[in-house]
Amino acid sequence: MLSYRAALRRVAALGPHAISAASVALCLFLTVLAVKTPWAPLPRPVIAAAGLAGTGAVWFRGRWPVAVAAVGAGAYVLSGNPGPLLISLFSGAGTRFLALAAIGMAGFLAQQWVDGGRLGTDALISAMTAVGVTLAAGAYATTRRELTRSLRERAERAETEQRLRDEQARSAERGRIAREMHDVLAHKVTLISLHAGGLEVNASAGPERVEREAALIRVSAQEALEELRKILGVLRAGPDDDDGFPDLRRLVDSWVSAGGTVTLHGDIGTWPPETARAAHRLVQEGLTNAHKHAHGAPVTVTATGSREDGVTIVVANGRSTQPSLETGAGVGLVGLAERFRLIGGTVRGRPDDAGGWRLEGRLPWHAADASPRESHDQDTAG
Repeated sequence: MLSYRAALRRVAALGPHAISAASVALCLFLTVLAVKTPWAPLPRPVIAAAGLAGTGAVWFRGRWPVAVAAVGAGAYVLSGNPGPLLISLFSGAGTRFLALAAIGMAGFLAQQWVDGGRLGTDALISAMTAVGVTLAAGAYATTRRELTRSLRERAERAETEQRLRDEQARSAERGRIAREMHDVLAHKVTLISLHAGGLEVNASAGPERVEREAALIRVSAQEALEELRKILGVLRAGPDDDDGFPDLRRLVDSWVSAGGTVTLHGDIGTWPPETARAAHRLVQEGLTNAHKHAHGAPVTVTATGSREDGVTIVVANGRSTQPSLETGAGVGLVGLAERFRLIGGTVRGRPDDAGGWRLEGRLPWHAADASPRESHDQDTAG
């Protein structure tokens, strides 16, 4: 057997229509009792008609609480059935408190006058008690219901916002991984392509040359795989866990050993780690693009920096006398510019007066402590 409170909870969980149906059924049962007993000194057909009118009006108590209360008060006077009046007072207590209180007092006092032919202090006290208790209970129930609805909406909104934050975090992480993988793979695969092209052009080279170039291709492929494993293992933990320091001299030597004409001025060995990593990525991107779009042209890498003036990295290539190996989509420069912007730097790529290309990046000395700039100067035209 369910307790009274548990039964009410189950009915409330079914929704407003179920509550209205239960209220009408209760008022109809009380009307039957009022006719059978009877509860009023009027003829039974009048009691039945008044009780049915009040019972039917209960269904619309949520839309017109004052009108339903007035009908319930009239039904109570004529039939002696207080159900429609009490239910309408309880349901509308949160909206029209004073109007419902006046109608309730009038209904109770009029019923007692019809039933006893007189009004006294006892009748007034009993009417005030019945109306006050019913309205207070209704106001409490309405306030509790609104509070519960508000808390539920806040919880649903917080859950939705949390899902959006999770999606944004995942999207940002995917973008970060994609940028890192582009920087590494584009550079390493270009090196492999450069070594393989050298073997193709020098098909008659001796076994020692072939063995040396094949070893360089193998080493580049292994380094690419190692970089990928490092990225996938470290990126989620953040850049501070990356204990490897970028070696700019080694990067340039790898291109020189593959047959490229690359000259380095300066070094990043004494720069802060975050700044040095960003500079290393810019040089990687510049050398990769120079090989793609200005194959065979000499490339100059200049890296300068000081605590007072910040860091400047320039990758400049001359005019190419050979056709471009491929046409890029500019994604590398866009990702590079975003990387620099997030650590307070700028990237600018533009053609120079000699017909070559100049990629220049500027960073504060301690890039990790700098705030992102609102804009960056990037020109990928040409």
